[in-house]
Amino acid sequence: MAATVSVVPVDSRRDWQSFHAFPGRIYADDPNWVRPLLLESRALWSRKAPWFQHARAQAFLAWRGREPVGRISAQVDDLQPPKQGRKVGYFGQFECLNDPAIARRMFSEVSQWLARHGCEWARGPYDLGINQACGLLVEGRDSPPMIMMGHAPAYYQTLLEEAGFSGEMDLLAYLLPPDFDPPQAMLRLLERSAGRVRFRPMDFSDFRNEIDVLREIFNDAWSANWGFVPLTRAEFKRMGSEMRKLLKPAYTCLAEVDGQPAGFIVALPNLNELIRDLDGRLLPTGWARLLWRLARNRATSARVPLMGVRRAFQRGPLGAAISFGMIDAVRRALHGDGIRRVEVSWILETNRGMNSMIEAMGGNLYKRYRLFGRTLA
Repeated sequence: MAATVSVVPVDSRRDWQSFHAFPGRIYADDPNWVRPLLLESRALWSRKAPWFQHARAQAFLAWRGREPVGRISAQVDDLQPPKQGRKVGYFGQFECLNDPAIARRMFSEVSQWLARHGCEWARGPYDLGINQACGLLVEGRDSPPMIMMGHAPAYYQTLLEEAGFSGEMDLLAYLLPPDFDPPQAMLRLLERSAGRVRFRPMDFSDFRNEIDVLREIFNDAWSANWGFVPLTRAEFKRMGSEMRKLLKPAYTCLAEVDGQPAGFIVALPNLNELIRDLDGRLLPTGWARLLWRLARNRATSARVPLMGVRRAFQRGPLGAAISFGMIDAVRRALHGDGIRRVEVSWILETNRGMNSMIEAMGGNLYKRYRLFGRTLA
């Protein structure tokens, strides 16, 4: 007789070790999985992280006897707006053997936790929140994920659907060659706006103030988007501090309209490409190898994780000119450093303007992530 599956909160050091180690069992034979850095996985759950200033979370492990067979988390973010008047809670960190009974048992535990916190709708997967890695990979498993993007086996979608979840929104990832030929229509837009729009890299000598400007643009640009949760000053400061280790000024661009900040873009070398052989560990020699690779521009791929144009400029030719001009500036720097593939992600499936622009520049939709939801009533 098979042992009963139990799902218990993660609270001991040994439990956390099992929680972080478990994905290795799922992806042991998947050549496209990249084990996350253990340091980053632990930092995500640090109660000192700014996200926890407005949110709560609980990690769970599923056990069959003494064997871990799944993991999951439940989260509540006080900044998340309701869905049609219903409070939204999250699930995330989902990894599971191909067994619907295990998945149902874990989702039952998550649902009870969310209900105790007043939630009526569950949505995910999120690492923790929407401004971190999120969405379940449903198309594009034939290549490794880029930095801060996820990977998943095909059966995960089936497990979620069998547990009562259905798709709420797709998040699209495009692959763009940085040496594309600029569309003539975009070049004409740039010419027409040349008197009003100025493009420049971030000023790293004034990094703190520049980060504040980026946060203001980001929160304004994304404020009307589906699922939007604003980034606090503390969160964006921490994000900027982490990204600065990978950033070059030329990989950033700020757009100013009539002298006022109007848009920005940030590209990062694909850290996943550089850490694939480190097995998630930077000690004892991983740090040196990673720093050597970064210093010598060893990455051949990059990702654009942050981009935004103020809402006042989003509709119309000026907004298109701002978006294209920023992409054009950064892609030239990336190409000069030997980058051959750039992922622009993620973009809501409903953002037809941006999707059309990227496709016009030669972008290829190569990965699709999906956020799922279900009622808790």
